[in-house]
Amino acid sequence: MSSRSYNTIIIGSGPAGLTASIYAARANLKPLCIEGFSAGGLVPGGQLMFTTDVENFPGFPEKVRGSDLMQKMRDQAEHQGTEFVTADVTKVDLSQRPFKVWTDEPDPYLAQTVIIATGARANYLGLDSEDKLKNRGVSACAVCDGALYRGQDVAVVGGGDTAMEEAAYLAGLVSSVTLIHRRDEFRASKAMQARVLANPKIKVLFSHVVVEVLDVAKGEVTGVRVKNLKTGEVKVVPVKAMFAAIGHTPNTDLFRGQVELHDNGYIKTKPGTTQTNIAGVFAAGDVQDWTYRQAVTAAGTGCMAALEAERFLAAHGMH
Repeated sequence: MSSRSYNTIIIGSGPAGLTASIYAARANLKPLCIEGFSAGGLVPGGQLMFTTDVENFPGFPEKVRGSDLMQKMRDQAEHQGTEFVTADVTKVDLSQRPFKVWTDEPDPYLAQTVIIATGARANYLGLDSEDKLKNRGVSACAVCDGALYRGQDVAVVGGGDTAMEEAAYLAGLVSSVTLIHRRDEFRASKAMQARVLANPKIKVLFSHVVVEVLDVAKGEVTGVRVKNLKTGEVKVVPVKAMFAAIGHTPNTDLFRGQVELHDNGYIKTKPGTTQTNIAGVFAAGDVQDWTYRQAVTAAGTGCMAALEAERFLAAHGMH
């Protein structure tokens, strides 16, 4: 093997990529994890790097900072023998083995198996005030952060199934949910709409947009300024948190045209596995999961991908 040739290359270093790294290293595959660099590319550690307190990852009864949890996973992967490169992947060639993976250097890394764990990013409204209050009351995950606002008033922005699910989930925890949607009807399935509209804790503002999240000066969310698109009227809705529920975008541009994708851009895997349509290429975590999107489920599929990569290598006499 050349110095740039590996049994397994893992692209991405969120819970899926790091769990895959731990399992692959323990199987003596001597994996390389290309963890991202974050300058407009993947963030090392994934979305959890932007999460302050994680209360639902097993084994941490006192809660844990997202960045601390990811550092522990990375340390564990390194301790087991994973090699790390802090760079963004710029191009891949998955047409034949060994697969080729490029970073900003001219020569590619070569791999007999590849585990794609590039994740997905939450879509936000794009407001400056929203950006400044992320993780200070602005969130894109009700399951992750909803419990922090028990008994408070919160807002959810969106009109699809995700927004309905987030609003219904939050209604079980908080005092009230104001659901803000820019159109005058929801895009969500009729069953989801009916569930939300029947919930006395959820009030709906149709034909409204959020123009500002308050209060950047205080460093916490105190309300949202909304505009009625039909009348132009602007008012403030007092809330302690705003949840953006306008979908996620999977980080799959690198693989388009090579790996089979669903219509929504997520990587297709064979049910019950992490196998893609290319033998030896596996996908784990949020890049192939738009249903659960949790650190613990991502970690689980990372484990699956490493075990499948090991079996693939063994079947091909390479391990």
